[in-house]
Amino acid sequence: MTPLLESEEHKSLREAVAAFAKTHPHTTNAEDNTRLWQAAAKLGYIGVNLPEAYGGGGAGITELSLVLEELGAAGNPLLMMIVSPAICGTVIARFGTEEQKREWLPHLADGTRLMAFGITEPDAGSNSHRITTTARRDAATGDWILTGRKVFVSGVDIADATLIVGRTEDARTGKLKPCLFIVPRDAPGFERRAIDMELNAVEWQFELTLDDVRLPADALVGDEDAGLLQLFAGLNPERVMTAAFGIGMGRYALSRAIEYARERTVWKTPIGAHQAIAHPLAQAHIDLELARLMMQKAAHLYDAGDDVGAGEAANMAKYAAGEACVKAVDQAVHTLGGNGLTREYGLARLITASRVARIAPVSREMILNHVSHQTLGLPKSY
Repeated sequence: MTPLLESEEHKSLREAVAAFAKTHPHTTNAEDNTRLWQAAAKLGYIGVNLPEAYGGGGAGITELSLVLEELGAAGNPLLMMIVSPAICGTVIARFGTEEQKREWLPHLADGTRLMAFGITEPDAGSNSHRITTTARRDAATGDWILTGRKVFVSGVDIADATLIVGRTEDARTGKLKPCLFIVPRDAPGFERRAIDMELNAVEWQFELTLDDVRLPADALVGDEDAGLLQLFAGLNPERVMTAAFGIGMGRYALSRAIEYARERTVWKTPIGAHQAIAHPLAQAHIDLELARLMMQKAAHLYDAGDDVGAGEAANMAKYAAGEACVKAVDQAVHTLGGNGLTREYGLARLITASRVARIAPVSREMILNHVSHQTLGLPKSY
């Protein structure tokens, strides 16, 4: 089946998720969010991408991104879907030990456990080459000892563990190389502080401090010498899912604006009949549809095992979705005028939230750098 056309199975999944999402109230607090997460997990939506052998749906990022998009389009996006099943679940499923898979995947799939992901640092952003969180072995016990800081880590307060990106020293070269560690939330020396955000979101953002956090040898995920490969195996799904998050949010805002434009009447005519209102909404719809096509391409490439092709497409999808989301939200608010800034219509809060799709997990400028260097073959400026 070509990525340009959805299979009947995917259409059915999309319809089922949309119907489910519309039956739930908007998740404005942690309790509502938890109930929605558990209900979605019970139906198999949260773990749809995880292996069947460990309680998942046996599908891929294509299906998981579809689920998140439809939840967002109904006004109920679940941010932690980007993190727990897409990043952490994928990394553990692909590279974890059998014990790690048995320990985590069934619980990530059924919604009884959550896992956060910590890569961003105050001075390094998401640049894996500048990460300063270090892991060293205790020669006497074989334990790992982690020291460092992370920022803008989502949902640490509700997660049972955090997948931390640290760096170990290569004994042969002395250079630091990225590695992934599962850090339980109650590990001694693992502290969190909520960041005061002007972002109306259920999931909080945290700064983490790792002060000589001691972990058993089996806390390392995968091969110590393949950390970069394993890291990007999680970052590509993250970009695809962020695109789904943005597209869903944009579709929700657009649907509210369209409904308003059909009903709001001035001088005996619905305002949607005027091209100054209709055309920008049509353009926003087109941009969202184009972004979805690139997202589907990226997801299909990833699920087919083409990590290189998926990396390029996932970055483009995330860029396109971020731009389309911001424009759709802006036009939706503008369509409603003063009503677009009221709590009643619930669009004003999306003005800030939509920026997340542009900024995280990687800025649009860094994506343009990637495309100009990797795709176009232009020289680097840094």
